[in-house]
Amino acid sequence: MQDLLTPPIGLAPSRTATRVVWLVVCMATCVQVMAQQEGPGAAQMPAVTVTAKANPHPVEKSYRKMLKGMDLFAREHAMSPLAELRFKLLPRKPGTDMNTTVLAVVGDTVDFSVPISSGHSFTLSRNAQALQENAQVVPNRRALSMTWRTDIRTPGLPPNTRRLGDLRLECRVGMEAGLISNSSSLIGRLASAVLDTPAYCDQKAPLYLFFADRPLFSVTLVSGARSEVLAIDKLYASASDDSGMHANLPYCDCEVLVDRTYALPLGDRSWPDDTIVAFEYMDGD
Repeated sequence: MQDLLTPPIGLAPSRTATRVVWLVVCMATCVQVMAQQEGPGAAQMPAVTVTAKANPHPVEKSYRKMLKGMDLFAREHAMSPLAELRFKLLPRKPGTDMNTTVLAVVGDTVDFSVPISSGHSFTLSRNAQALQENAQVVPNRRALSMTWRTDIRTPGLPPNTRRLGDLRLECRVGMEAGLISNSSSLIGRLASAVLDTPAYCDQKAPLYLFFADRPLFSVTLVSGARSEVLAIDKLYASASDDSGMHANLPYCDCEVLVDRTYALPLGDRSWPDDTIVAFEYMDGD
Protein backbone atom coordinates (compact mmCIF):
# COMPACT_ATOMS: atom_id res chain seq x y z
CA MET A 1 0.00 0.00 0.00
CA GLN A 2 1.31 3.46 -0.84
CA ASP A 3 2.28 5.54 2.18
CA LEU A 4 -0.80 7.64 2.78
CA LEU A 5 1.28 10.26 4.58
CA THR A 6 3.51 11.16 1.62
CA PRO A 7 2.85 14.74 0.45
CA PRO A 8 1.40 15.08 -3.08
CA ILE A 9 3.95 15.42 -5.90
CA GLY A 10 3.91 18.85 -7.44
CA LEU A 11 2.72 20.69 -4.33
CA ALA A 12 1.87 24.28 -5.22
CA PRO A 13 4.80 26.66 -4.46
CA SER A 14 2.57 29.02 -2.48
CA ARG A 15 1.47 26.22 -0.17
CA THR A 16 5.05 25.02 0.24
CA ALA A 17 6.14 28.51 1.23
CA THR A 18 3.29 28.76 3.72
CA ARG A 19 4.29 25.41 5.23
CA VAL A 20 7.90 26.57 5.70
CA VAL A 21 6.65 29.67 7.53
CA TRP A 22 4.46 27.46 9.70
CA LEU A 23 7.41 25.21 10.57
CA VAL A 24 9.47 28.26 11.57
CA VAL A 25 6.66 29.32 13.90
CA CYS A 26 6.41 25.77 15.33
CA MET A 27 10.12 25.58 16.12
CA ALA A 28 10.20 29.08 17.56
CA THR A 29 7.25 28.22 19.81
CA CYS A 30 8.95 25.03 21.07
CA VAL A 31 12.19 26.90 21.84
CA GLN A 32 10.27 29.60 23.70
CA VAL A 33 8.36 27.02 25.79
CA MET A 34 11.55 25.17 26.74
CA ALA A 35 13.23 28.42 27.73
CA GLN A 36 10.31 29.36 29.95
CA GLN A 37 10.36 25.94 31.61
CA GLU A 38 14.09 26.04 32.32
CA GLY A 39 13.98 29.51 33.87
CA PRO A 40 16.00 32.70 33.43
CA GLY A 41 19.26 31.13 34.57
CA ALA A 42 19.26 28.45 31.89
CA ALA A 43 21.89 28.40 29.16
CA GLN A 44 20.90 30.13 25.93
CA MET A 45 19.88 27.91 23.05
CA PRO A 46 22.13 28.16 19.97
CA ALA A 47 20.70 29.83 16.90
CA VAL A 48 18.73 27.49 14.64
CA THR A 49 18.38 27.94 10.90
CA VAL A 50 15.16 26.49 9.48
CA THR A 51 14.99 25.58 5.80
CA ALA A 52 12.52 23.74 3.62
CA LYS A 53 14.47 20.56 4.40
CA ALA A 54 13.80 20.83 8.14
CA ASN A 55 10.70 18.66 7.81
CA PRO A 56 10.65 17.34 4.23
CA HIS A 57 7.88 14.77 4.80
CA PRO A 58 5.31 16.22 7.22
CA VAL A 59 2.60 13.95 8.56
CA GLU A 60 -0.24 15.80 6.90
CA LYS A 61 -3.87 14.96 6.22
CA SER A 62 -6.45 16.34 3.83
CA TYR A 63 -8.62 19.01 5.44
CA ARG A 64 -11.31 18.27 2.86
CA LYS A 65 -11.36 14.55 3.72
CA MET A 66 -11.41 15.25 7.46
CA LEU A 67 -14.44 17.49 6.95
CA LYS A 68 -16.08 14.61 5.06
CA GLY A 69 -15.49 12.50 8.15
CA MET A 70 -17.17 15.19 10.25
CA ASP A 71 -20.13 15.15 7.85
CA LEU A 72 -20.42 11.38 8.20
CA PHE A 73 -20.39 11.73 11.99
CA ALA A 74 -23.26 14.22 11.77
CA ARG A 75 -25.28 11.89 9.52
CA GLU A 76 -24.69 8.82 11.70
CA HIS A 77 -24.68 10.48 15.09
CA ALA A 78 -27.56 8.22 16.19
CA MET A 79 -25.01 5.42 16.45
CA SER A 80 -23.37 7.38 19.28
CA PRO A 81 -25.98 9.98 20.30
CA LEU A 82 -24.33 11.33 23.46
CA ALA A 83 -20.76 11.61 22.17
CA GLU A 84 -18.86 14.34 20.36
CA LEU A 85 -16.28 13.85 17.64
CA ARG A 86 -12.64 14.57 18.29
CA PHE A 87 -9.52 13.63 16.35
CA LYS A 88 -6.56 12.17 18.22
CA LEU A 89 -2.81 12.24 17.60
CA LEU A 90 -0.73 9.22 18.66
CA PRO A 91 2.98 8.37 18.56
CA ARG A 92 4.14 5.87 15.97
CA LYS A 93 7.89 5.71 16.62
CA PRO A 94 9.76 5.39 19.95
CA GLY A 95 10.90 8.72 21.32
CA THR A 96 8.19 10.80 19.64
CA ASP A 97 7.30 13.59 22.07
CA MET A 98 3.62 14.29 21.47
CA ASN A 99 3.65 17.09 24.07
CA THR A 100 5.55 19.37 21.68
CA THR A 101 3.21 18.76 18.74
CA VAL A 102 1.59 21.80 17.15
CA LEU A 103 -0.97 21.70 14.38
CA ALA A 104 -2.25 24.00 11.64
CA VAL A 105 -4.51 24.00 8.60
CA VAL A 106 -2.47 25.27 5.62
CA GLY A 107 -3.84 26.22 2.21
CA ASP A 108 -2.62 28.34 -0.70
CA THR A 109 -3.75 31.63 0.84
CA VAL A 110 -5.20 30.63 4.21
CA ASP A 111 -3.69 29.11 7.34
CA PHE A 112 -4.76 28.89 10.96
CA SER A 113 -3.60 27.04 14.05
CA VAL A 114 -5.54 24.16 15.62
CA PRO A 115 -5.49 23.93 19.44
CA ILE A 116 -4.51 20.50 20.83
CA SER A 117 -5.76 19.31 24.22
CA SER A 118 -3.55 17.85 26.95
CA GLY A 119 -4.73 14.41 25.79
CA HIS A 120 -3.46 15.12 22.26
CA SER A 121 -6.93 15.40 20.73
CA PHE A 122 -8.52 18.25 18.80
CA THR A 123 -11.54 19.41 16.84
CA LEU A 124 -11.55 21.10 13.44
CA SER A 125 -13.40 24.30 12.65
CA ARG A 126 -15.01 24.71 9.25
CA ASN A 127 -13.41 27.25 6.93
CA ALA A 128 -14.83 27.72 3.43
CA GLN A 129 -11.59 29.11 2.00
CA ALA A 130 -9.49 26.23 3.35
CA LEU A 131 -12.03 23.78 1.94
CA GLN A 132 -11.94 25.43 -1.49
CA GLU A 133 -8.12 25.40 -1.53
CA ASN A 134 -7.98 21.72 -0.52
CA ALA A 135 -5.84 22.69 2.47
CA GLN A 136 -3.80 20.22 4.51
CA VAL A 137 -3.86 19.60 8.26
CA VAL A 138 -0.16 19.82 9.10
CA PRO A 139 1.61 18.90 12.37
CA ASN A 140 5.28 19.60 13.05
CA ARG A 141 6.15 15.91 12.74
CA ARG A 142 7.99 13.81 10.16
CA ALA A 143 6.26 11.10 8.16
CA LEU A 144 5.81 7.81 10.03
CA SER A 145 6.58 9.44 13.40
CA MET A 146 2.93 9.68 14.50
CA THR A 147 -0.53 8.55 13.48
CA TRP A 148 -4.14 9.71 13.67
CA ARG A 149 -7.44 8.29 14.91
CA THR A 150 -10.93 9.51 15.71
CA ASP A 151 -11.97 9.68 19.37
CA ILE A 152 -15.69 9.23 20.05
CA ARG A 153 -16.61 8.53 23.68
CA THR A 154 -20.02 8.34 25.33
CA PRO A 155 -19.74 10.15 28.67
CA GLY A 156 -20.53 8.43 31.96
CA LEU A 157 -19.33 4.90 31.13
CA PRO A 158 -17.74 2.80 33.89
CA PRO A 159 -13.93 3.04 34.20
CA ASN A 160 -11.87 0.93 31.76
CA THR A 161 -14.75 0.49 29.32
CA ARG A 162 -15.82 1.73 25.91
CA ARG A 163 -19.10 1.43 24.01
CA LEU A 164 -19.13 -0.66 20.83
CA GLY A 165 -21.31 1.81 18.91
CA ASP A 166 -18.78 4.57 19.61
CA LEU A 167 -15.98 2.39 18.27
CA ARG A 168 -17.98 1.41 15.19
CA LEU A 169 -18.47 5.09 14.44
CA GLU A 170 -14.77 5.79 15.11
CA CYS A 171 -13.91 3.32 12.38
CA ARG A 172 -16.40 4.71 9.89
CA VAL A 173 -15.37 8.32 10.44
CA GLY A 174 -11.69 7.38 10.39
CA MET A 175 -12.07 5.66 7.04
CA GLU A 176 -14.02 8.57 5.57
CA ALA A 177 -11.47 11.07 6.90
CA GLY A 178 -8.51 9.14 5.46
CA LEU A 179 -6.70 8.75 8.78
CA ILE A 180 -5.12 5.31 8.28
CA SER A 181 -1.39 5.71 7.75
CA ASN A 182 0.43 2.50 6.92
CA SER A 183 3.61 2.68 4.82
CA SER A 184 3.22 -0.73 3.19
CA SER A 185 0.61 -3.44 2.78
CA LEU A 186 -0.46 -5.00 6.07
CA ILE A 187 0.40 -8.58 5.17
CA GLY A 188 -1.34 -7.98 1.86
CA ARG A 189 -4.80 -8.13 3.48
CA LEU A 190 -5.74 -4.46 3.48
CA ALA A 191 -6.53 -3.16 0.00
CA SER A 192 -6.34 0.62 -0.40
CA ALA A 193 -9.57 0.70 -2.42
CA VAL A 194 -11.39 -0.79 0.57
CA LEU A 195 -9.56 1.20 3.23
CA ASP A 196 -10.74 4.43 1.66
CA THR A 197 -14.38 3.69 2.41
CA PRO A 198 -16.43 3.42 5.64
CA ALA A 199 -17.89 0.17 4.26
CA TYR A 200 -14.70 -1.56 5.37
CA CYS A 201 -15.96 -1.23 8.95
CA ASP A 202 -19.06 -3.27 8.12
CA GLN A 203 -17.05 -6.44 7.64
CA LYS A 204 -17.61 -8.99 10.39
CA ALA A 205 -13.98 -8.90 11.51
CA PRO A 206 -12.21 -5.90 9.92
CA LEU A 207 -8.54 -5.30 10.66
CA TYR A 208 -9.13 -1.74 11.83
CA LEU A 209 -6.80 -1.26 14.79
CA PHE A 210 -7.95 0.52 17.94
CA PHE A 211 -5.59 1.70 20.68
CA ALA A 212 -6.42 1.33 24.38
CA ASP A 213 -5.25 3.89 26.91
CA ARG A 214 -2.66 1.53 28.43
CA PRO A 215 -1.01 -1.84 27.63
CA LEU A 216 -3.67 -4.56 27.47
CA PHE A 217 -4.02 -7.92 29.18
CA SER A 218 -7.47 -8.77 27.80
CA VAL A 219 -10.59 -7.29 26.17
CA THR A 220 -14.12 -8.58 26.86
CA LEU A 221 -17.39 -7.85 25.06
CA VAL A 222 -20.41 -7.69 27.39
CA SER A 223 -24.05 -7.41 26.31
CA GLY A 224 -26.59 -8.30 28.97
CA ALA A 225 -25.89 -11.86 30.16
CA ARG A 226 -23.65 -12.56 27.16
CA SER A 227 -19.90 -12.02 27.35
CA GLU A 228 -16.94 -13.03 25.22
CA VAL A 229 -13.20 -12.52 25.71
CA LEU A 230 -11.44 -11.51 22.50
CA ALA A 231 -9.08 -14.14 21.13
CA ILE A 232 -5.37 -13.38 21.43
CA ASP A 233 -5.08 -12.86 17.67
CA LYS A 234 -7.38 -9.84 18.07
CA LEU A 235 -4.84 -8.22 20.37
CA TYR A 236 -1.35 -6.79 19.79
CA ALA A 237 -1.94 -6.47 16.01
CA SER A 238 -1.63 -10.27 15.77
CA ALA A 239 2.10 -9.87 16.47
CA SER A 240 1.95 -12.81 18.90
CA ASP A 241 1.11 -15.38 16.20
CA ASP A 242 3.22 -16.89 13.43
CA SER A 243 1.64 -14.98 10.56
CA GLY A 244 4.67 -12.77 10.04
CA MET A 245 2.89 -9.72 11.44
CA HIS A 246 5.81 -8.99 13.75
CA ALA A 247 8.07 -8.41 10.74
CA ASN A 248 5.46 -6.02 9.32
CA LEU A 249 5.21 -3.82 12.43
CA PRO A 250 7.49 -1.11 10.99
CA TYR A 251 4.88 -0.67 8.23
CA CYS A 252 1.95 -0.50 10.65
CA ASP A 253 0.94 2.69 12.42
CA CYS A 254 0.61 0.53 15.54
CA GLU A 255 4.39 0.04 15.77
CA VAL A 256 5.06 1.73 19.11
CA LEU A 257 1.55 1.07 20.51
CA VAL A 258 1.33 -2.63 19.67
CA ASP A 259 0.76 -3.61 23.32
CA ARG A 260 -2.37 -1.39 23.34
CA THR A 261 -3.78 -2.62 20.03
CA TYR A 262 -7.05 -4.51 19.58
CA ALA A 263 -9.52 -5.29 16.79
CA LEU A 264 -13.27 -5.80 17.17
CA PRO A 265 -16.08 -7.67 15.34
CA LEU A 266 -17.54 -4.38 14.16
CA GLY A 267 -19.79 -5.90 11.50
CA ASP A 268 -21.20 -8.64 13.75
CA ARG A 269 -24.59 -7.15 14.55
CA SER A 270 -25.37 -9.84 17.10
CA TRP A 271 -23.40 -7.45 19.31
CA PRO A 272 -25.58 -4.29 19.58
CA ASP A 273 -24.17 -0.78 19.69
CA ASP A 274 -24.71 -0.63 23.48
CA THR A 275 -22.31 -3.56 23.99
CA ILE A 276 -19.67 -2.71 26.57
CA VAL A 277 -16.03 -3.27 25.63
CA ALA A 278 -14.23 -3.91 28.93
CA PHE A 279 -10.43 -3.68 29.27
CA GLU A 280 -8.14 -5.45 31.72
CA TYR A 281 -4.78 -3.74 31.71
CA MET A 282 -1.33 -5.14 32.30
CA ASP A 283 -0.86 -2.90 35.32
CA GLY A 284 -3.95 -4.42 36.94
CA ASP A 285 -5.79 -1.11 37.44
